Amino acid sequence: MATVLLVEDDHVVRGAMLRSLTDRGHAVHAVGTALDALRRVAAETPDLVVLDLGLPDLDGSDALRMLRGITDVPIIIATARDDEQSVVRLLRAGADDYMIKPFTGAHLDARITTVLRRVGRASRAVQPAVHSVGGLRVDVGERSAHLDGTALALTRKEFDLLAYLAARPGRVVSRRELLEEVWRQPSVGEDQTIDVHLYWLRRKMGESAAKPRYLRTVRGVGFRLVAPD
Repeated sequence: MATVLLVEDDHVVRGAMLRSLTDRGHAVHAVGTALDALRRVAAETPDLVVLDLGLPDLDGSDALRMLRGITDVPIIIATARDDEQSVVRLLRAGADDYMIKPFTGAHLDARITTVLRRVGRASRAVQPAVHSVGGLRVDVGERSAHLDGTALALTRKEFDLLAYLAARPGRVVSRRELLEEVWRQPSVGEDQTIDVHLYWLRRKMGESAAKPRYLRTVRGVGFRLVAPD
C-alpha cells in the first residue's frame, strides 16, 4: 500500500496505530520525536507522514515547518487541537490534512488513501518540466540539474531552490516568496536559510555573490536567475 512514517511520542498510541496500519498493508516506520522524524525523512523518503503535534522535543507546528523545509511528501497532522484558527494555521504551514484525536485505525487508513490519491492525481495532471537557461538545464521530473553538460550534485532543497528560480528566468523572486513556496514557511523572521543554500548553490555552480553568473542578488528585493552575459 504505502510507506508511512508515524511520528507519535505516546508509546501506547504509537503501538496501536502501527499495528492497525500494518494490518491494513502499509509499511510503517514509527518514531517518537521530531528530531528522529527529520533524520528519518532525510535518509528515507516515505510516501506519507502522520505527525502528532504533542512531541517532547519540539512543538509539532515547528516540526511541520522543518519537515516542509526538506520534503514535499504529504503530511497528515494528528492533533487534539480542534479550534479553527489552529487548523487553518497548520494547513497554511504545509499540512495536507488533519485528524482530531481520538480516531480509529480505519479512519486514519481512509485519510491516508484519500491524501495519496489526491497527490497522485495532481502529479499526473502536471507534467514535469525541463527548464533551460543559458548552459543550465534543470529537469524537474528527474530532479537533475546540469551546467554546461556537467551534473550538479545538489541537496534536495538546493535543487528545489534552483528549479523554482529556473522556472522564472529573469524574474526577481522575493525572500518571502521563496520561504512560502520553496520552504513552505509563511513567516520571514530572521531566517538565514536562503542565504546558506544560495551560498552552496553558487559554489557548486562555480560562481559567488561577488562574481555572479546565473544567480543574481537584487539588493533589498530578492534574487533572480539569468543567463550569463
